[in-house]
Amino acid sequence: MQENKMGVMPVGKLLITMSLPMMASMLVQALYNVVDSVFVSRVSEAAFTAVSLAFPIQTLIIAFANGVGVGMNALLSRALGEKRPDEANRVARHGLILMAASFLVFLIFGLFLTRPFMRTQVTADTDPQILEYGVQYLSIVSVFSFGIFGQIYAERLFQSTGKTVWSMVTQGVGAVINIILDPIMIFGLLSFPRMEAAGAAVATVIGQITAAILGIVLNFFVNREIKLELRRLLELEGRVFRQMLLIGIPTTVMQAIGSLMSYVMNRILMAFSSTAAAVFGAYFKIQSFVCMPVFGLNAGMVPIIAYNYGARSRERITQCIKLSVIFAEAITTVGFLVFQLFPQALLRFFDASPYMLELGVPALRIISIHFLLCGACIVIGSVFQALGNGLYSAIVSFLRQVVVLLPVAYIFSKTIGLSAVWWCFPIAEAVSLATSLFLLARIHKNVVSKL
Repeated sequence: MQENKMGVMPVGKLLITMSLPMMASMLVQALYNVVDSVFVSRVSEAAFTAVSLAFPIQTLIIAFANGVGVGMNALLSRALGEKRPDEANRVARHGLILMAASFLVFLIFGLFLTRPFMRTQVTADTDPQILEYGVQYLSIVSVFSFGIFGQIYAERLFQSTGKTVWSMVTQGVGAVINIILDPIMIFGLLSFPRMEAAGAAVATVIGQITAAILGIVLNFFVNREIKLELRRLLELEGRVFRQMLLIGIPTTVMQAIGSLMSYVMNRILMAFSSTAAAVFGAYFKIQSFVCMPVFGLNAGMVPIIAYNYGARSRERITQCIKLSVIFAEAITTVGFLVFQLFPQALLRFFDASPYMLELGVPALRIISIHFLLCGACIVIGSVFQALGNGLYSAIVSFLRQVVVLLPVAYIFSKTIGLSAVWWCFPIAEAVSLATSLFLLARIHKNVVSKL
């Protein structure tokens, strides 16, 4: 086999080469997530609040897809680093099976459980339109979630072999289609019916399905290091499933905890007003412009570390970790400054009312303090996964969001008021960073230093 660039290219150049396409595609992803909400907010605050309340399930769908993707990515890159192409192909096939199984879970949810889920967040005195918008939106994105599962599967195959530019292409195409269709479907342009919140969901799934089809087709033609061999798709091995799940489940759990956090925070905030929940929804959409580039950086970093772990190259692993932390902190510090200086401008993207601005401006400034710490936390969590110890990531995520963030938010909501609730984010991030650094030192001593 020809030597893979992940084992020979200078680490700094390699990290930039691998990450920039993914960072660009993640920014496009963030853009179309925000564009969805911007257009929906022009329908009404009720429609925007409904989409925000549906967000925890969208996060959960991505959690399942990313869990399978991370497990597949780490095992596949490691197999290539060990010069075992047959094992890499086997991992790719098993990953496809797990993606399909995960989709079936959300198909059932979308068909039968969307209304009961929305009712847990919408009280009797809440605008009933919020419930209807939420059910429409969530049913569509769940039933047609095979698009996002297929898209993430194709992207992970490209990332595992260092061909991240193709991930950028497929994700970019899906995002552009979504952005174009959003106003058409939401407001009923070009003779289409006006679908409002449901239109945003339709535009989203069409973009995802298009990206999935394009990504899978391109993998067959340009990703020569992996041969899916669909005729062998049912040649299943429990060993591969176990290894993939061992690495991937902590990622799913970690992101599912994020979904739980969003759900509980929405319930805490809805006790004050639906506008408070809308502020939280606006924050989550805007913060994606800060966090998505870091996730793109991680997407480039993980296969580099996994490959060099398989190749037993300690120096390259250590250098990659250091550079990734530096780059991530630079990105999140810029995000902090933007949130501090321009909170009103950010909220006006969502057609914020005077009351929403009154609540939202101090909220964004307080929450964004955690950006100063989260870059390093995100990178270190992905390092754990790349080195096959995703359990550490799950521990940190559980500690941050369940043990610290939600209890602090609830206690502050009952004792001080809404203005104090937002401090749960920087407090939780400080605990997360301290724990992450401790566990990183532990894994470096027990794993990396022994290569």
